[in-house]
Amino acid sequence: MKKQGEELHMEWCYGLIAGLCAGSVINVIAYRLPQRLLNPDTGPDPFPSRSHCPGCKNILYWYDNIPLLSWLLLRGKCRHCHQSISIRYPVIELITALLSLVMCSLLPFTPLLLAALLLSWTLLTLSIIDIRDYLLPDALSLPLLWGGLLLHCFALLPGTLDAAVSGAVAGYTSLALLSLGYRKLRHTDALGMGDAKLLAALGAWLGWEPLSIVLIIACCGGLLFGLISRILWQRSFSRPIAFGPWLSLAGISLFINSII
Repeated sequence: MKKQGEELHMEWCYGLIAGLCAGSVINVIAYRLPQRLLNPDTGPDPFPSRSHCPGCKNILYWYDNIPLLSWLLLRGKCRHCHQSISIRYPVIELITALLSLVMCSLLPFTPLLLAALLLSWTLLTLSIIDIRDYLLPDALSLPLLWGGLLLHCFALLPGTLDAAVSGAVAGYTSLALLSLGYRKLRHTDALGMGDAKLLAALGAWLGWEPLSIVLIIACCGGLLFGLISRILWQRSFSRPIAFGPWLSLAGISLFINSII
């Protein structure tokens, strides 16, 4: 029994470390990828270049890049120019770590756990980008879609490959047709194709059957957020609401429910 307890603690420790490191990578991608897409000629490369201070542009040393800990030790300021570093960086790292611990507590250390972590990290990255820039980059959504289909090919996810393919087709088609219909009627966009591709990716992971529930949960979440924002912060109903985070929240909730 003691050995099992020690193994559990080690798995949680690995999950915490992996989550913090993944959170650090998510911070980089969530900042650089949209900038690159919005400014193809001048935007930063998402991966190759080393991390630097947004203010003074000095390259950060490795000991200034330790997830969560470095921000605390530097008291939220750059070592070189002493400009404040946004609290969103440690918050995202902490959220990613907690999400990883949840997955580690629900699943044994198997390929399914690795798949669950990959899904949750990617959905979190997409949600952060959508909240900030109203973008759902293909560079994240499409690999997620193909990853779900590939995992079904090797029977590593619940359900069948046929259901996964049907889910991907149904997810994309439903929102694409809805967006097209709204544009024809109102001559303006309500949903972007990024939402359709994200729902297609969720269909590849979940199959076609839960997609209606995903849409109901996501729509209810978005509407509730709009109402609360209107009451508390006088947010105009005409302002767009990022739909990606609500799709992601619904998708990861149903995925967890399907594997436990």
